[in-house]
Amino acid sequence: MRFEGSDNYVATRDLTLAVNAAVTLQRPLLIKGEPGTGKTMLAEEVAAALGLPLFQWHIKSTTKAQQGLYEYDAVSRLRDSQLGDPKVGDIAHYIVKGVLWQAFECETPSVVLIDEVDKADIEFPNDLLRELDRMEFHVYETRQTVRARHRPLVFITSNNEKELPDAFLRRCFFHYIQFPDRETMTKIVDVHFPGLKKDLLREALEVFFELREVPGLKKKPSTSELLDWLKLLLAEDIPPEALRAKDRKAAIPPLHGALLKNEQDVHLFERLIFMARQNR
Repeated sequence: MRFEGSDNYVATRDLTLAVNAAVTLQRPLLIKGEPGTGKTMLAEEVAAALGLPLFQWHIKSTTKAQQGLYEYDAVSRLRDSQLGDPKVGDIAHYIVKGVLWQAFECETPSVVLIDEVDKADIEFPNDLLRELDRMEFHVYETRQTVRARHRPLVFITSNNEKELPDAFLRRCFFHYIQFPDRETMTKIVDVHFPGLKKDLLREALEVFFELREVPGLKKKPSTSELLDWLKLLLAEDIPPEALRAKDRKAAIPPLHGALLKNEQDVHLFERLIFMARQNR
């Protein structure tokens, strides 16, 4: 089982090596990188390319590790008991299977995505150590042990909002997705906009990479934001000439709201433009 990339996802050689290393080692693949660099999409594309079912667990600040295994719905059981429902005698009716349980009982190998693990409490990763190591867990309410029929390929993404515990890191294969260079970005754009005119792409990439280099930006525009911006340029039929200013630093790009996502960065960019005009 090897990943060689897909038609819908431009994976660098380092990234494909990381995926296949995780497959060989049978360890979770921990993916970090700037927001918008395709961390979540990677798991989706690997599952599609290998023909494996995908189970997704999107983590929130309130998510507990137990929810990935199962939850006991005590409220529904209490309500049914008040209504005299005979099924209350079997507690198994009130066990809700989590993403990991679903993957463990899958009849074929599968892909599990644990997305944005750093959003949860600091103890969240440690609470999953045993289950991810042994590929089994115990259901106390029904006194059963659930074991994985096949070890799933686990992708764990992080935006580096919190440091992850060392014990958790030791059990993962780690890969940091570097921000795409101009050549790789051109390939990514070509996947999403195969008919894009070369002169428009060239000017758009010039604006995009120059914008990322502006010192002091709170949030640099990401790959996904570039794709949104290109979609708007095409929808509004913006010509390449509109992006090709004599002094690019003295003009704000059209539809810049797709690239700059907070007022501090917009004000910073406007101040830099004002200063550039004053120095003419």
